[in-house]
Amino acid sequence: MAINDFIPSVWSETLYRELGRRYVGAANSNREFEGEIRGCGDTVRICGIDPVTIFTYTKNTDFQAGAETLSSNTRSLVIDQLKGFNFQIDDVDAAQQSPKLMQHAMSRAAEGLADAADRYIFGLYSSVHADNTLTKSGMRTGDVVDVLLDLRERLYNNDVSDSEVVLEVTPAVATKLLKSKILNQSDNTEPLGAGYIGSFIGFNIYVSNNVAKAAVTESGTSVTYHKCFARTRRAVAFAEQLTSVEAYRPEKRFADAVKGLHLYGAKLVYPKELVLLNVSLAADE
Repeated sequence: MAINDFIPSVWSETLYRELGRRYVGAANSNREFEGEIRGCGDTVRICGIDPVTIFTYTKNTDFQAGAETLSSNTRSLVIDQLKGFNFQIDDVDAAQQSPKLMQHAMSRAAEGLADAADRYIFGLYSSVHADNTLTKSGMRTGDVVDVLLDLRERLYNNDVSDSEVVLEVTPAVATKLLKSKILNQSDNTEPLGAGYIGSFIGFNIYVSNNVAKAAVTESGTSVTYHKCFARTRRAVAFAEQLTSVEAYRPEKRFADAVKGLHLYGAKLVYPKELVLLNVSLAADE
């Protein structure tokens, strides 16, 4: 691709498309608040309505009170994450390689950006309240069903009665789930997105290497806990913007170069609709 063939809007759209294909955490989040983001520090205002009072109605009797004035709550989603890329393709390499070399490089850039955004979203586990955390130490394959049932019960107790919620797990936890042979497979996984491995009791289950893990010392031994998310798709809000995708010729090189800037932010906006499965694993006996 010669520098004069570069069309920023086309390549920005290509990056957005590639990001969408690779997201797991971001794909399972609420994206409706993105609006127009111009730069780092921009704030997205997320407005909600507090619960509506329910009363008992008596026939042929006036209401005891007038119409309730609804109260709202506003949360702020700050766009405070900045990630960039800057790569070049030497003219010699461009002449010797397939014309799709630049497309492949842009795809790899999107892969890196998507991984960074997903890691940020899954890093929100630290903001989950202890009341919405289910901890299981030493889970074996035989424990999987009971753990998932307990997890679903936690969501029911939080009034999350959605017929489908998502469960995002690490590869090691996914292996336990797959070994348990409980997952129902869809005939068409493409619409369900990257990382989908099956469903169980209303969970659409996704695996991602970006789901967080943390080491804890127990009885003098380091134990890894996997920070898996069970949530509705509105529990976390995510907003992003590719503010700049630019092509240029490096001054001291015979090469085409491309740089880009990815801005985003994420926030847990419905805390009761996300339960953290804090689980360590044990070898099967």
